[in-house]
Amino acid sequence: MFNSISGIFTGRTAESIYIETHGIEWEVFVPALSADRFGAAGSTVRVYTWLYHREDQMKLFGFLTPADRSLFLDLIKVEGIGPKQALKILSGLDSKALEAALEAGDVAQLQSIPGIGKKTAQKMVLALKGQLTGLHDTGRPEPAKKSEFDDIITALIDMGYDRKRAAETVESIAQSMRTSGIDPTAKEEEIFRTSIVTLSST
Repeated sequence: MFNSISGIFTGRTAESIYIETHGIEWEVFVPALSADRFGAAGSTVRVYTWLYHREDQMKLFGFLTPADRSLFLDLIKVEGIGPKQALKILSGLDSKALEAALEAGDVAQLQSIPGIGKKTAQKMVLALKGQLTGLHDTGRPEPAKKSEFDDIITALIDMGYDRKRAAETVESIAQSMRTSGIDPTAKEEEIFRTSIVTLSST
């Protein structure tokens, strides 16, 4: 699946940007607040993506950072919030401010987002407070030491798995390989597959 697209920024609309890669121009739907931050026409940009695919439509959503994408994926887990509304939410409140409001349970701040009423704001807090997977700087401590398998852990988080469980599972599998005399850094694909099986069964 697509993780990101790098190419030439060719233009923007009110709700999307255009990126050309090897003769193909992609339309990527982005939060309005970040649309102007992708750069000027003609510049080389990278956008982190998520593909929405249904029988009757296909849309590519894009974000400045993996953390912004993770926040979007967290939002669509909330009952009643689909990709289109999640994008509107990210267009109404900066991602860092949104994360802070969710972690603080600030319903009033969430209601300041156009189209978000009290009931939806409360559902967002109930579902996401303490559960966000892509925090910036809202109070949740990051691991003091980065794992050598950060790419695998990030991929699992993007699939919807909890950050702590994903990290613990990956490290456990890697340690088992070391105990067996196997270099885990040479078996990253195997670690990734085994982690998915383990996380899906617990």
